[in-house]
Amino acid sequence: MKTLLCTLLAAVLLCAARGAPVHLVDEAPVTLTTVAPGVVLVDFGRVAFGNLRLTPPAGATASVTAHFGEALAAGRIHRKPPGTVRYASATVTLAGQKPLVVAPAPDARNTRQVPPGEKPDQFGHVTPSAVLTPAAWGVVLPFRWVEIEGWGGELLPAHLRRQSAFATTWDDSAASFRSSDPLYNRIWDLCRYSIKATTFAGVYVDGDRERIPYEADAYLNQLSHYTTDRDIQMARDTYDHLMANATWPTEWATHLIFMVHADWMHTGDAAWLAPRYAALKTKLLLERARADGLITSTPAQIKKGDLVDWPVTERDGFVFTPVNTVANAFYLRGLALMADLARVLQHDADAKDYAARERTARAAFQAKLFDPARGVYRDGEGTEHASQHANLFPLAFGLVPEAARPRVTAFVASRGMACSVYAAQYLLEALFAHGAADTAHALIVAPGDRSWKHMVESGTTITWEAWDQKYKPNQDWNHAWGAAPANLFPNYVLGVRVLTPGWSQATLRPHPGKLAEADGKVPTPRGPVLVSWKNAATFRLDVTLPTGLTARVELPAAPSSRGVFSGEKAVAAQRTGGRWILEQPITGTASLEVR
Repeated sequence: MKTLLCTLLAAVLLCAARGAPVHLVDEAPVTLTTVAPGVVLVDFGRVAFGNLRLTPPAGATASVTAHFGEALAAGRIHRKPPGTVRYASATVTLAGQKPLVVAPAPDARNTRQVPPGEKPDQFGHVTPSAVLTPAAWGVVLPFRWVEIEGWGGELLPAHLRRQSAFATTWDDSAASFRSSDPLYNRIWDLCRYSIKATTFAGVYVDGDRERIPYEADAYLNQLSHYTTDRDIQMARDTYDHLMANATWPTEWATHLIFMVHADWMHTGDAAWLAPRYAALKTKLLLERARADGLITSTPAQIKKGDLVDWPVTERDGFVFTPVNTVANAFYLRGLALMADLARVLQHDADAKDYAARERTARAAFQAKLFDPARGVYRDGEGTEHASQHANLFPLAFGLVPEAARPRVTAFVASRGMACSVYAAQYLLEALFAHGAADTAHALIVAPGDRSWKHMVESGTTITWEAWDQKYKPNQDWNHAWGAAPANLFPNYVLGVRVLTPGWSQATLRPHPGKLAEADGKVPTPRGPVLVSWKNAATFRLDVTLPTGLTARVELPAAPSSRGVFSGEKAVAAQRTGGRWILEQPITGTASLEVR
C-alpha cells in the first residue's frame, strides 16, 4: 500500500510539474496548391505547434517527404529562413492506408536537459532544462505550411491533418473584441491567437528556441491569458515551475511577485497564495539594499543580470551604473506588492517591514535619481543620461509624485516606441493610465516597423519576439510576450479592469481614442463582462456584469457635455478632468450616455 501511495503521489507531482493539460487537435488544411511537378503546398492558415498525420489511400507505397515551414519565399516554403524561424523536413514510406505521423528529428536547442553536475557559468547561472512535450505525441514544431513531395497521386484534404497542441481548457468563445477599425480587430485576432498557440507546452515558454519559461515572459503571458480565456491553472503551474527553475535577469525575479499578486487580484484565492508566500520572499532582492534603501549592482550583475530591456539594442541608450533606476523601480514595486500580500495573509510584521522599506527607498529614489530641472529620471546614480526606460517603469509602477507626472509622461510619450515588445506592455500601461491614451493608441498602430500594425501586415499569425528581424536577427516568430494588446484592448480600450481581489469590484474606464465604437467580452472568475460603447456626438456605454461584480464607471467627458444619463434620467456623477465619474457603482445590466 505504501508503495502504491508513493507511486500515485509521484504521478500527481509529475502531472503538476508538466503544467496544465494539453492535447492534440486535428486541423484540416485550408488550401492545397500544386507548386511544382509532384510538389503540393499545404496551407493550414495559421502557425501552430504540432506535427502531421497522413492517411494515405489503399495501396499507397510511395516515399514521401514533408517540408515544414513558418515562412514562405517566392511562393515556396523558405528552406533557409533567418534566425530561429523554423524549417524542417522528414521522409516516410507509405504503407497502404495505415496512418503515419510525420515529424522531423528532435531539435537539440529546445529539448536540452541539464545533465547532473553541470557547472554554472562565470556569473553563477545554469540554464534550466527545456520543457518537453509528451513523448507519445512525437516531435512537435511550429509551422503553417507543408510541402509534400512524392505523394504519387492526387493529394486530397482528407489525406492529411495537422495535429496541433493547445491547452485542453482553451475556449475560443471565452473572450472577444471588435471595433470600428479593422486594423485593431486584426491586431486583437493576432494577439489572442498568439496566447492560444503558445499554450502547447502546458506552461508558458519563450517561444520555440529554448522552450524554457522566463519570468517576465510568463507574467505578460498571464496578463493576456486572463483576458482571452478562463483558465487560471497554466499561470500557476508556470509560477511553480519558475520557482524551481529560476532564470538570471535581475528584474525577472520581481516578475514572480507580479505573477502571484496578479493571481490574487484575479482569483481572490488566499489558499493558493499562503503556501507560496515564504519562498516568494527570496525574490525581493533585499540582500542588495544599501543604507538608504536603494539596491545596488555588482560589476557582474551589471554585465549579466540587470536587463532593462531585451534585446540590448532596445534600451534607448540606457547607461548602466551600480544604482540602476529600472532595477530599483522593480524593487520598489515588488516591495509594495509583497506588503499587500503580507497583509492578505495577516503577516503584519512583514507588511510593516516591507512598507517601511518601500517608503525609505522611494524617498531615496526620488532624491537621488530624479532631475527636477529637466523633470525626468536619470538612468542611475552617476549618470545624467535619461532614457525612456528610466521613466516609463517608474510611471507604470506609480512611483512618480503627482506634481512630476505631467513632465515625465510627456517625456515618455516624446520618445515614441523606443523600447522592445516586452517593455511596450509597461509603456502603454503608463500612457493609458496617465492621460496619454491618444499616444498609446497611435503607437499600437503606428506606421513603420515598430508597432503591431507592422506585425499584422507582415502576415505573421503569432506575435514575434521583437519588432522586426533586423532588431533581433535570431528572434522567434512565436513569442507571446509580443501579444500585449490581448490584455491592453480589454483593460484600456474597452476599459474593464479588476479593482478588488476576485473581481468583486471592477472599473469601467474606456479609452476610445479615434475609434467610433468597440465591443467585447472579458472573462472573469465570476463570469464574462459584456461591454459595448459608441463614441460619436455623445458617448454611450452598454454593459452587462456577472452576478457578484460591481463596477465603478468613469466615462469620457466631451468639453460640452453636461452629465450622464440612463434613458432620460440623470445619473449622479462628478466631472473630474476629462471624465464623468459615477457616484455609485453599477451592477447587472446598464445603459449610460454622456450628453
